[in-house]
Amino acid sequence: MSKSLEDILLHHQQEFIPVVPFDLNREQTIIFDFSASNKELDDVDIDDEQSFNSYVFGKLRERGAEAGVGGYNEDRIIYKKSAVFNTEEVRSIHLGIDIWAQAGTPVYAPLKGTIHSFKNNSASGDYGPTIILKHQLDGVDFHTLYGHLSAHSLDGLEAGQEISAGQEIATLGAYHENVHWPPHLHFQIIRDMKDYYGDYPGVASAARREEYLQQCPDPNLILNIYKLK
Repeated sequence: MSKSLEDILLHHQQEFIPVVPFDLNREQTIIFDFSASNKELDDVDIDDEQSFNSYVFGKLRERGAEAGVGGYNEDRIIYKKSAVFNTEEVRSIHLGIDIWAQAGTPVYAPLKGTIHSFKNNSASGDYGPTIILKHQLDGVDFHTLYGHLSAHSLDGLEAGQEISAGQEIATLGAYHENVHWPPHLHFQIIRDMKDYYGDYPGVASAARREEYLQQCPDPNLILNIYKLK
């Protein structure tokens, strides 16, 4: 009987390289809650980049933290408050883990792979510059997505280019590059890219939650952040 992708990632978990140059298991690391249960968000206008940025980085400064994390399978009120995601099919289920840190923070490949695709997804509320890597472990193919990067992270890339474990592949983008989100990395695992190129949904509707969670396993299988387990 063949192993599932989840079992394979769990088996290799201790081998993966951190995707950012911080120890995300430090006590100071903040677990951000962007669900309706966080009443602090009532006073945050997420469509106002200064308001949202002040909230995120204000919390980091209070804690003396280099980074904040969270988000997988979270039903996010921040999307429900945004016109970008609040359309005929409201999308609010987050499919990745976000790592909130300063613009310019390096991003590393957690394991070897090749560049599947890349693109600047510049529509309002999207990822901005995005890189997708293809990997194979124990004979099973899968992909990792890195969104909200700096524009220069896409310079000189080619599909099929080999990437080594621990190689710096990007840096985090500032507001004007990552479609006006506070600087952060959206990290996501994807089983099958289907026909997507340089992009893949990072937020799903509640009606399609289980479908997308099956397609996008918990990124913490790679990130190994103890506070998120």
